[in-house]
Order: sequence, then C-alpha cells, then structure tokens
Amino acid sequence: MASPVQAPPVLFDRALLHARQRRARALGPATFLLDRVDEDMADRLAAVKRDFPDAADLWTPGEGVSALRGRASVQRIALDETGEERLPLAPETLDLVASALALQFVNDLPGVLAQVRRALRPDGLLLAAMIGGDSLIELRQAFAAAEAECEGGVSPRVAPFADLRDIGALLQRAGFALPVTDVDRVVVRYSNAFALMQDLRRMGAANVLIERRRTLTRRTTMLRMAEIYAGRFADPDGRIRATFDVVWLSGWAPHASQQQPLKPGSAKASLADAVRKAKRD
Repeated sequence: MASPVQAPPVLFDRALLHARQRRARALGPATFLLDRVDEDMADRLAAVKRDFPDAADLWTPGEGVSALRGRASVQRIALDETGEERLPLAPETLDLVASALALQFVNDLPGVLAQVRRALRPDGLLLAAMIGGDSLIELRQAFAAAEAECEGGVSPRVAPFADLRDIGALLQRAGFALPVTDVDRVVVRYSNAFALMQDLRRMGAANVLIERRRTLTRRTTMLRMAEIYAGRFADPDGRIRATFDVVWLSGWAPHASQQQPLKPGSAKASLADAVRKAKRD
C-alpha cells in the first residue's frame, strides 16, 4: 500500500506577508535591494538572444520586473490577501516566468517550481532571484545570543533560507533542463541594528514565520541584541554590516534543440589519461 503524500510544512504566514508588504508601501518602501535585482534581471534577460512573446511576473513586490512592464502579453501574478500558492497558469502557455525577491517566502517551493515548469512551453525560461544562503546571519546570531542571555530561550526571528545546492536540486526535481544557480552577495552597512530592522519593515520583509513570537520583545533584550550585533559585526568606524545573499536561479523547459549531456562511457578521453598528461607537462 502506497504511503500518503505528506504536505509540505507551513513555515510562513503569507497572508501576513501581504499585509506587511502593503504596510511597507504606505511607509515608503526601501527598494535598494529590489532595484539592484531588477537591474541585474534586465541585463540577464538582454543576454538571452531570443524573444519571449508570452511572459508572467510571479509575485515580484512593488511595481514588478521593469523589463516586462509595458508588454501587452505579460501576466502579473500579484500576492493576494490569502497568500495562495496555487498559480493561475494553464499548461504550456508561457515562454518566460520571471520573479524578483519573492520565492524565499514560499511554503511549497518544489510545488511552485513544478507549477511554473508545467506552465512553460518547450524551451521556455524561468529566471528568478530570491533571498537565500547566509542572508541576515548577523541579525540571527545577535538575536539568538541576546534571547539566550536575557530570557533563557530562543524564538524564531529570521527565516530559514535555502542554499545554492538545495535550489539547484529543486530545479532538477521540478523537471527543468540546464539549471543554473549563482549568488550575488550584498553587504549593507547601517548605523545600528535598529536602522536595519526599520529597512526590513520598509521592504515588507519583517518576521512572517508561523512560529514567530507573538508578544512584544523586552526592551532589555532588544538593547542587548543591538549591543551584541555592534560588538561582533561592526567595522572600525562603528557601522554594522548586514549580509544579503541574492540567489539567482534559471532553468528551461526541456526541448529537443537543447544541449544534451553525454551518455556514460561515450567520452573519447579518460580522466586518468588527462591526469597523466598533466603530470608529464
């Protein structure tokens, strides 16, 4: 008897994420990271020498991917009040799906990637950027140390982020051909930890974990967190560092015209021969 398929764990309150993004727009959004990604995405799309007649922008906050704006055939999929992860996309109807700084807050990333793969026509492209890797590791460590010291326990403060290898494996699992991942590390400096947290609120990226703490943090804990942060992660001028790892991922819907891997045993030269030749040289 086949075992039942387990539902993915629900890590993020995506309805709260929608509310936080709406509040960020009202506060005056901090867009420096999104602007950097948007510019990089335009360059990456320009480097692909082909047209994408039908495209979709998936959950990109703000005004969306600028390289797709103004196209009559672009479908903008915005995050709604429920945070729904089921995509309104028919099979094989798109040539391109682009997404900027949205996929890090998805509960079922394998499922979303599989939906995108089904929606792409053969030789269609997924190009996305998401926060991953060691992003905000300084804030995570400072909060953990302060809470352990002041409150005798640690609560979830910073979302768990996927690393490069995990994302590459998920692209393959979803059926993408020619998967590619790379990381753009951005280090931003602030006067103190509270300035960083204010920017996170203005990005709509404050804590939306389901298991987040629901009560106000003690003032002494917050002050101790800022003190630990400054003690561990400040430059000589006193300004602190905050790391953002932007993970880029791309993959193509399979097509016969794409480059195919060689069959095992078909190589015309062996690795051992290459090693021996290098030693002789």
